[in-house]
Amino acid sequence: MAHHVLFLPGAGGAASFWHPLGALLPASWRKTYLSWPGLGHEPHEPALQGIDDAVAHAARALEGPSVVVAQSMGGAVAVRLALAHPDRISHLVLTATSGGMDVASLGASDWRGDYRAEYPKAADWILNERTDLSAEFHRISLPTLLLWGDADPISPVGVGRQLERLLPRARLRVLAGGDHMFARDRAGEIAPWIAEHLLT
Repeated sequence: MAHHVLFLPGAGGAASFWHPLGALLPASWRKTYLSWPGLGHEPHEPALQGIDDAVAHAARALEGPSVVVAQSMGGAVAVRLALAHPDRISHLVLTATSGGMDVASLGASDWRGDYRAEYPKAADWILNERTDLSAEFHRISLPTLLLWGDADPISPVGVGRQLERLLPRARLRVLAGGDHMFARDRAGEIAPWIAEHLLT
């Protein structure tokens, strides 16, 4: 089956984060790599001023039933997409994300200071976004693959376990030694897991 895969990066904003993984997935699958204007080093666009604008930006890229693959902050957008457009998504793959949950109580370290130091021109809204969607997770009946690394202080495995408990059709897989960027840096190890997930 030929899938359409929509890739959503984290707060680094760059579509290129997902290029290594996309290159390993079947060539017959159509792939859309989104960037986040105004985040990381991406140029600002007046139309993207907050998480709601990011969700609308991503929704425009959905093609019928799409597979949404998302990392970190992109996972919070993916969850919002799944709540708003369940008929336009066939599968979710969430990696190293909060998913739109308060993760401090689950051992997550605060990334905001390091982020501002690395990306001084990034939009301020990303540092202030703290919406908790966990009460809505039960509404997401899409098959969901949760990919976590066990060496990630920003989104520790406990966050993945909590999402697995709260999402009705979620399965957690943990990559030994994976840090926050494992989906880019160790794409070869997770590509088979994603391909297998899309058979469900």
